[in-house]
Amino acid sequence: MLTFKEFITERRRYPIWVKLTVGTIVLRIRGLSKRIEQEKDPIEQNKLISQQNKLLSYITGLGIGVGTQDKNLLSLMKRFNSKP
Repeated sequence: MLTFKEFITERRRYPIWVKLTVGTIVLRIRGLSKRIEQEKDPIEQNKLISQQNKLLSYITGLGIGVGTQDKNLLSLMKRFNSKP
């Protein structure tokens, strides 16, 4: 498994949009982690954890798509990334 720094600096294996997407998602996950730690209301914590899990699933999908060179999965993940 690559470290995040190795992943970002590796040139040939991953398309630039994948690197940017993963970087953005990682920053959002870190922000959600901080919010989860600070939140006192368990219901709100669960909502934040749900958002965090959704972002983690996108990263997992990208990892599978890139690892298998699955063009259909990568195309699908790229479309999910472009949605607000």
